[in-house]
Amino acid sequence: MRTIVLFIAALFPLIPLAQNVEEIVRLADEKFRGESSRGQTTMIIERPAWSREISMKSWSLGNDYSMIYITAPAREKGQVFLKRKNEMWNWVPTIERMIKIPPSMMMQSWMGSDFTNDDLVRESSLVKDYKHKLAGEEKLQGYDCYKIELTPHIDAPVVWGKILMWISKEEYHWLKGKFYDEDGELVNTEILSEIKMMDDREMPTRMEMIPADKDGHKTILIFDEIEFNVDLDESFFSQQNMRRVR
Repeated sequence: MRTIVLFIAALFPLIPLAQNVEEIVRLADEKFRGESSRGQTTMIIERPAWSREISMKSWSLGNDYSMIYITAPAREKGQVFLKRKNEMWNWVPTIERMIKIPPSMMMQSWMGSDFTNDDLVRESSLVKDYKHKLAGEEKLQGYDCYKIELTPHIDAPVVWGKILMWISKEEYHWLKGKFYDEDGELVNTEILSEIKMMDDREMPTRMEMIPADKDGHKTILIFDEIEFNVDLDESFFSQQNMRRVR
């Protein structure tokens, strides 16, 4: 009996930690979105022989709605990308055409970068679509971090076979991510750094996406400005507004 009691007692300290792993992921993810957001971002695509910049404005509402408007360079200016629940659309003003992006294209490169369509609009939810497990603890960029393994639920609409996340213990900064395909092969490594105050929160403001199989390739995303919990509703995220937004 004493052995059974000790065994049960030993289990109880593990239960809150198991429950909290999902909460840690949620808190880290919400640093980038809040209930709603509006921001300006610069993307730098680096290749062995060249580099280029893309500037954009973005809006989001929860996990279901987001819009990105390209402001530069001139040849791409005016393109708009919309995520509305399970659908993703691209408005191309030069040909005045609305293009629906099917789920099969979510792993494709976004604007020629090392980010996928899914990375930019987060069609999948890191909280709802994955199971979470504590895989260890490491020190990263001076922060004590949880290393968390995410594996997708069977029927989840996700593009990754596994994700590893490094999240700081006290601040819930997402500092690193590794993304694997369904065969367990590493596809991309994401490094997040340059932690600053943005509106009402401290968060990483520089994100680097580095493909595993392409030497000299990297895409950098810099958050120039972000406002959180702004006044937006679902009607803003419409195909009609894609043609009007500036």
